[in-house]
Amino acid sequence: MTQRTARQIVLAARPHGRVQLSDFRVEETTVPVPGAGQILLAVQYLSLDPYMRGRMDDRKSYAKPVQIGEVMVGESVATVIASNHSGYAESDTVVAPTGWRTHCLSDGTGLRKLDATLAPVTTALGVLGMPGFTAYSGLYLIGKPSPGETVVVAAASGRLDRWLGSSPKSPEQERSASPAVRTSAAT
Repeated sequence: MTQRTARQIVLAARPHGRVQLSDFRVEETTVPVPGAGQILLAVQYLSLDPYMRGRMDDRKSYAKPVQIGEVMVGESVATVIASNHSGYAESDTVVAPTGWRTHCLSDGTGLRKLDATLAPVTTALGVLGMPGFTAYSGLYLIGKPSPGETVVVAAASGRLDRWLGSSPKSPEQERSASPAVRTSAAT
């Protein structure tokens, strides 16, 4: 494998209020070479999620904060471009916790193979990934709505508001939307 350049985005400063470009730094590194039991991933799609803003603050939270100089956290859809791992072959497509970078070494931990014939691979970062699982779990496993109840979603955007707004399973169930709140009758 010839030596190539990779890029990664690191947290350069703790944001105060709105995130600024100066809170990040782009670094160039050499594309790593996988060792025994490792694979090299090339990131194709990166998920930017609201939870990442909280990870930029150095305060007590449910998740460890990103430290100054560390690569920003995030999941991606990536392609295996070199493999020394028996479970992965070159050209496999996976969802992986790569962080904000173009290339990443992995030992296979936390990876999930994707099948583009079942759904577009980008859905692994949305409705069929962590955001969708979070929405589904919150609504159906924690919220446990009963028939006849109205579900009010106070904050959801993009990938999730489309899913939550269409989640009632029966065509008789009411669905309405406003710019701030999407409501639907529970199933």
